[in-house]
Amino acid sequence: MFEIVKREEMSGGTVILNEISAPLIAKKAKPGQFVILKANETGERIPLTMANTDPEKGTITVIYMVVGKSTALFKDLKVGDIYQDVIGPLGEPTHLEKVGKVVCVGGGTGVAVLHPITRGLKEAGNDVTCIIGARTKDLLILEKEMKAASHDLKVCTDDGTYGHHGFVTDVMKKLLDEGDVKLVVGIGPVPMMKAVSNITKEYNVKTLVSLNPIMIDGTGMCGGCRVTVGGKTKFACVDGPEFDGHKVDFDELMLRLQAYTEDEKKAHEEHCDLKK
Repeated sequence: MFEIVKREEMSGGTVILNEISAPLIAKKAKPGQFVILKANETGERIPLTMANTDPEKGTITVIYMVVGKSTALFKDLKVGDIYQDVIGPLGEPTHLEKVGKVVCVGGGTGVAVLHPITRGLKEAGNDVTCIIGARTKDLLILEKEMKAASHDLKVCTDDGTYGHHGFVTDVMKKLLDEGDVKLVVGIGPVPMMKAVSNITKEYNVKTLVSLNPIMIDGTGMCGGCRVTVGGKTKFACVDGPEFDGHKVDFDELMLRLQAYTEDEKKAHEEHCDLKK
């Protein structure tokens, strides 16, 4: 019984936090892994990387943006309601080890994915600086949690309403110029992850990104989540979701993500019309 025990709306209701009762998953899950959720019999299977796990309470936390019919169905669920299916933990966990100075960069809802990874890197003994960003102050999420998960938190907004006026890559580049960065973890919109990887490649700094291709079964059977990494085909569900950012074909990934944009928009609009 995957009951929602906590629900919170962020970013003006466009981003939703669900804490879900899932004791077996909470016991096994590690940073970087994801679950696949389905709201009801007519809903799609949606992969979401866990933002937090609490083995003692037996809960997992996911944070998602409402972009289509299925995530709109998720938003309709209230505290006490139940997800029909929650499958996981899936994917390879983040390899956490002490390497020295680490920079974690998050944008949009990617900050939710970055949260347990940042905390894990700090607990492993690294000196962790975190940079999070959004278009405007009202769209920032998990600022307090990210501050606790890192040694130093830097905040950016595209419009300058809070923190650094500019992109997360501006601040990251300054840290790289200071030297001695051993690892960068960048998670967020694909253009952001591409920009992060392009910059860190110039500095020859190892970079991890978490990819979000279209996914169906999540077990490597369908091939829907294939991505090109280092010229080879990989499945994000079983080989990832994390990959070497310097080897990812981001342009191909962006094209694949755009394949169903119009269908997604139409399904969302039809769902909203039915609710009126």
